[in-house]
Amino acid sequence: MFHKEGFKIITNTFLIAVIIAVGAEYAIENYWIKKLLQLTAIILLVLVLQFFRNPKRVTTPNENHVIAPVDGKVVVIEEVFEKEYFKDKRLQVSIFMSPLNVHVTRYAISGNVVFSKYHPGKYLVAWHPKSSELNERTTVVVQNKTVGKMLYRQIAGAVARRIVNYAKVGDTVVQGTDAGFIKFGSRVDVFLPVGTKINVSVDQVVKGGIDKIAEI
Repeated sequence: MFHKEGFKIITNTFLIAVIIAVGAEYAIENYWIKKLLQLTAIILLVLVLQFFRNPKRVTTPNENHVIAPVDGKVVVIEEVFEKEYFKDKRLQVSIFMSPLNVHVTRYAISGNVVFSKYHPGKYLVAWHPKSSELNERTTVVVQNKTVGKMLYRQIAGAVARRIVNYAKVGDTVVQGTDAGFIKFGSRVDVFLPVGTKINVSVDQVVKGGIDKIAEI
């Protein structure tokens, strides 16, 4: 299964791959150059297909759990001052996505969307300390009775050039469902109340919609 955000890119890439493969077959006489071009076209198509894959994830909603919003590796767990919305100290958990990871963003908790804002910006590498403040990003706050308010931030990276965010203020959302997509993108930061029990560690690999990253 592929994410709907990739349908246009997948179709265009398929057409380009076919044109390259067929064109090389009839226009290139050198056997090895011909095969190299055809192999390159196939590799390009496979990379795009794997990037936009959207595996089915079955989430059992639990109001006491905060689940991973994306696939990737935990790169930051620290107490920070969140300056955009809360303007106080929060516990930040950051998950980095490589180009090989699934790039679907899922809601980490169920609740109501009380804030959603897009910020244009730069395209620093996702692990850069300033990427969460300077890069293109979206900030979303979801609120429920158990967790209170939880903020997550989709952050573009050096390769990413488009963030898709489905969260709108007033929406009632369900834990584990589709919240957006980062095209060729790279990192999600989650901000939780200080004192929240964290169930992951730095360098741990997590699956979005499945793994519990914190509990109340």
